[in-house]
Amino acid sequence: MTDASAPVTPTELGKLSRALPFWLSLGLVPLVWLTAIYGGWTLVLVPLATWYLFSALDAALGVYTGNADLDASDDDMFWYRAITIIWTPVQVLMLLSLLWYVPQAEHLSGWEKFWVFFGVGVITGTVGINYSHELMHQKSKLERRMADILLATVLYSHFRSEHLLVHHRYVATPRDPVTARYNESFFRFYPRVLKQCWHSAFNAEKAMLARKKLAWTDRSNPFWMYWMLQAGFAIAAIALGGFTGLALFLVQAGVAIWQLELVNFIEHYGLTRKHLGDGKYEHVQPRHSWNAAHKASNWLLINLQRHSDHHYKPDRRFPVLQTYGPDEAPQLPFGYPVMTMLAMVPPLYRRVMNPRVRQWRDKYYPEITDWQPYNKSTNPHPR
Repeated sequence: MTDASAPVTPTELGKLSRALPFWLSLGLVPLVWLTAIYGGWTLVLVPLATWYLFSALDAALGVYTGNADLDASDDDMFWYRAITIIWTPVQVLMLLSLLWYVPQAEHLSGWEKFWVFFGVGVITGTVGINYSHELMHQKSKLERRMADILLATVLYSHFRSEHLLVHHRYVATPRDPVTARYNESFFRFYPRVLKQCWHSAFNAEKAMLARKKLAWTDRSNPFWMYWMLQAGFAIAAIALGGFTGLALFLVQAGVAIWQLELVNFIEHYGLTRKHLGDGKYEHVQPRHSWNAAHKASNWLLINLQRHSDHHYKPDRRFPVLQTYGPDEAPQLPFGYPVMTMLAMVPPLYRRVMNPRVRQWRDKYYPEITDWQPYNKSTNPHPR
């Protein structure tokens, strides 16, 4: 089913009823508390809801190809902005309260406690990191700080620096660690980005300070804030739940990071900008990110799947991100929930995606006959 409706006017966009589907993420909070209270079979509810329920809804509801009017103001987007701002205190309260409750819950076995916090990590990764991504792109200092708080809860604060200073600037080139290479499996990609992204983020901040003739140790380096916020949450985990609380905190952080990098893996898999020679690359276009117009998973992920437009115009808030047809951007066959599950089975993922990458190459770059430097990421780094 495809809904190719006319552009949504600012007045229509501003209605609460239109924004409400994006508030579905709040329903995951009582769901994870239900798993903590009852344990047992309820432990499957959070992964079932985020991965399988939204996949089923995508299959039932199809895609939505309508676009909002780009003249919409922040006031028109009030109800959309509100969910991303509300989420920060909601997530912090959810996490800290469960770190107090679960370690002392005698009705839960050790494995049940682990799986409760696996579910917490699914939420803090699928929703929390995604919302932090929206917030970090805004000009408001409040929204940026909320992004930092959300990332600190999963011990991945450097993602902000890496994403803004490295990924957006160098996407689809050898200098971007997060662009998954053609034929690369997630199990090769994951350890590579865990190492490379931290270093690239730190080096980017260090280089910015050097241009101001400041050392990396200068207090303006955001890594000091990152480390303090992360240490604060780790100390809070110990204070609330002892070393069991700390272990559970680390479990949810690990799951959240895994969720993020699964999404990073699929967003640009096999897509590359053309090397023009002498370390120069073509400008970023919608064709350099995979697009997905699936309605339900875009509700859950606040239009992150309109990724082609996000990279083309990174300053757009999520309600006005545009979707593109197959003539302008490559299309994923499924929404992110299904695609991330496929990514965990590399032969199946390659079977689905490699033909699409080859079709993309034939369509946009028929003049390139040797793709090995792109496949192996051996082209010169951009200047």
